[in-house]
Amino acid sequence: MATLAFSFFFLLVSFFSSSSEAAGSVGVNYGRLANDLPTPAKVVELLKSQGLSRVKLYDTDATVLTAFANSGIKVTVAMPNELLSNAAADQSFTDAWVNDNISKYYPATQIEAVAVGNEVFVDPNNTTKFLVEAMKNVLASLTKYNLNTNIKISSPIALSALQSSFPASSGSFKAELVEPVIKPMLDLLRQTGSPLMVNAYPFFAYSANADKISLDYALFKENAGVVDSGNGLKYTNLFDAQIDAVFAAMSALQYNDVKITVSETGWPSAGDSNEIGAGPENAAAYNGNLVRRVLGQNGTPLKPSESVDVFLFALFNENQKTGPTSEKNYGLFYPNEKKVYDIPLTAEGVKNVPSSGVGKNQVPASGDVSTTSHQGQTWCVANGGSSEKKLQNGLNYACGEGGADCTPIQPNATCYNPNTLEAHASYAFNSYYQKKARAAGTCDFGGTAYVVTQPPKYGSCEFPTGY
Repeated sequence: MATLAFSFFFLLVSFFSSSSEAAGSVGVNYGRLANDLPTPAKVVELLKSQGLSRVKLYDTDATVLTAFANSGIKVTVAMPNELLSNAAADQSFTDAWVNDNISKYYPATQIEAVAVGNEVFVDPNNTTKFLVEAMKNVLASLTKYNLNTNIKISSPIALSALQSSFPASSGSFKAELVEPVIKPMLDLLRQTGSPLMVNAYPFFAYSANADKISLDYALFKENAGVVDSGNGLKYTNLFDAQIDAVFAAMSALQYNDVKITVSETGWPSAGDSNEIGAGPENAAAYNGNLVRRVLGQNGTPLKPSESVDVFLFALFNENQKTGPTSEKNYGLFYPNEKKVYDIPLTAEGVKNVPSSGVGKNQVPASGDVSTTSHQGQTWCVANGGSSEKKLQNGLNYACGEGGADCTPIQPNATCYNPNTLEAHASYAFNSYYQKKARAAGTCDFGGTAYVVTQPPKYGSCEFPTGY
């Protein structure tokens, strides 16, 4: 996943449609950049227990592929970027790679696709020039072993490959990519009936433009929506807007028949002070509502009859990932297999969860969160998973230099109980946030706070929405 928070304000659009076509599917990315993860065999059992039947890997690890044998779980494997130059240079290299990493495990392990590279266009090692030839050779090798009919090929792209994306109907690829790589890659996808894999992260757009983009719009919650000035279509969430921008970019090159698979999308449950919006409440809302949208609805406004398949990023929090704090905190599960937050991952699960957002039991916390709709309103609360020292420092700042109204959390006052650091910090943080008119960056406190769209409630204490 690209770690740069690309500014996607220009993708400010989304989705409303209905169709009788089949719904999409939900899978998950299984990354392993950590030293505390469960064994692959346990991971298979975890996926089964959650009703997940599709998984995407970032390599072709033998232990992992063996663990998925006869599991009934479909697997997308990957050829890492560092192998692209060799793969492009000689088909004998891809013959050996396919033989050793795919033929050896298929069909017991249901490999359904090969991702050739990942976000190659932003790879600092300049591997873009190798991509198309590498994909052609992988396809030739799959054909040699009679695997090309059942195994698709693609290459996940980041949304930074777009030159224009707002309105979505004006979507276009960067000019320098079109002739040398985009067109020949799309030709190959068309030839094989493979989808274009796209990594889409509304979080990056919101975090970089929180003063312009509605949080509800980013989280699939009720909002006024945006009308595309180019075609008049109405959008109500950012995810579908990003996908439509890619569809429009392909359409501009006459590739209307190539489908899209969202190979990565997610929202971090923790982040650095400048990663606005990171937090467990928002992560639960985004992923939970995304699952509901994918399993319960069909395509985008531009492609209303085509379902959208997605792979959530990611299965686990990964403690050895580099970059900002968010990179380590995209997981649905902790390494001990406990949920970071509780969201439905199957159609059956979706039926049992309210559609208005996350409920009070979905994020483990001391306080409750109302499930009543409060369109356009936001509050700031403390992250109970933060260290006591950081929470206390934030509380001290808010009640001191920050000028928050902390009178209600003094002994015997209306919000003193529950007498916990998290509850008191939440009240103080929210007071500061509201006094600052909910401006971007005012709900952070050293990474110990995050914005929510439902009013928090600790005991009988009610949080104000403005001053």
